[in-house]
Amino acid sequence: MNRVKIDRRWLPLNALRAFEAVARHGSFTAAANASQISQSALSRHVLGLESMLGTQLFDRKPQALTLTSAGQHLLPSVTKAFDRIEYSLDEIRQLASPSLRTLRVQFTATFAVRLAAPLLRDFRHIHPEVEINLVSTYAVGPPANDVDIAVVYSKPMVTERVCDLLWPVHMGILCHPEVVKRHAGKDLTALINDNELIHMRIDGMPRHHFWMQLKRAANLGAVNVERGLVFDTELLAVQYALAGEGLALVDLALFREYLDDGRLVAPYDVTLDDGYGFYLITDSEDLGDPAVALFRSWMIERFGPEARLKLQEQKA
Repeated sequence: MNRVKIDRRWLPLNALRAFEAVARHGSFTAAANASQISQSALSRHVLGLESMLGTQLFDRKPQALTLTSAGQHLLPSVTKAFDRIEYSLDEIRQLASPSLRTLRVQFTATFAVRLAAPLLRDFRHIHPEVEINLVSTYAVGPPANDVDIAVVYSKPMVTERVCDLLWPVHMGILCHPEVVKRHAGKDLTALINDNELIHMRIDGMPRHHFWMQLKRAANLGAVNVERGLVFDTELLAVQYALAGEGLALVDLALFREYLDDGRLVAPYDVTLDDGYGFYLITDSEDLGDPAVALFRSWMIERFGPEARLKLQEQKA
């Protein structure tokens, strides 16, 4: 059955704005107060939108208001569209001090803490006309729908978005130098068994996922890896190791500085390549946006394959 497409001339902008406000605030009352219109008017807009679409956008329960699957599908597009309109209007109003674009950039929490400050400082120095709105997340996998460009920690993804591999993750065991001194002469199996293990939590994975993968890759049969502390991020795992206790299994590239200055050591040259990497994610439709294109090109220049090859040649 062929359905007639909605003509943009008749887009229900007020109803879409009402829907977005209710979804953002989680209630009709709060959305009405924030929008400074009556709750009944707000409700009529949403009901009209649902009538036009032929489906409910909210599950209305006595103690809760939640998005239906249709509402979840619609919300990111509406939010991003209104954000774009808002950004464009602000830019036009500020022509006296032009700003090409305000980019909403998402980094993983550890990436943000370890690299965001120098990265964004250097980018802003080169491109002061592009403003950055940075958000961070503990999640693994695809970015939020309301960001323009993101660096995510993930395995390779099948997605409509453009995915540029910044670097593949090579995990290694790091610990405080005092740990190595206390356990001098022990082989890797004994070192692991005699120390607390520090884990990084990955949604949907067992708490000891990475250590179990290392155990298999290194053929460490008599090792108990189902113990120790679990942290939300590699950064917290490394901070615990810096305090002088435990063995952390983390990305060596992110914490190379700690190895170079001796704050941490790698007691054994054992690494794990579990398929994860840091990916730069961009919507294909946004590649024509000059600010997105600038930031993407600059990040690839800093971290992409050619940059990694150049770094390896310098070390050689």
